[in-house]
Amino acid sequence: MSSLRALLFAVACVLLPAAAIAQDIQPHRLAIQISTDDPALMTLALNNAVNIARHYSETGEEFEIEIVAYGPGVHMLRADTSPVKDRIKSVGQSIPETTFTACGNTLEIMRKQEGKEIALLPGVKVVQTGVARLIELQEQGWSYIRP
Repeated sequence: MSSLRALLFAVACVLLPAAAIAQDIQPHRLAIQISTDDPALMTLALNNAVNIARHYSETGEEFEIEIVAYGPGVHMLRADTSPVKDRIKSVGQSIPETTFTACGNTLEIMRKQEGKEIALLPGVKVVQTGVARLIELQEQGWSYIRP
């Protein structure tokens, strides 16, 4: 019986640390910056998000993506000026791990300049400062790209 216990103990010593490591695996997290009113760059950012989602879905790994727009890039997320609104809707529906975030400071400037409230696409979140949001995501370990 003691050799069986020793064998079980040895197996537990090998398997338990591996299980603990597997539980500590964090999802891949990607922050994508949009700061220009360029439809080609907006499309590239969305393509990056789709490609990342496809890659990690195929490998069975968890992921999160946040697209952060500030300055002229906020046009990407505006209901009235987005040249990619249909694509954003499609990405949002097919990749629920994707968040779209707009800079509140930019929205306030646009509101004052245009003399009207700025409507955003459905599901877009607003943060006070887009640049600060990118800093915070990176400080939390998110990877960052700017297409």
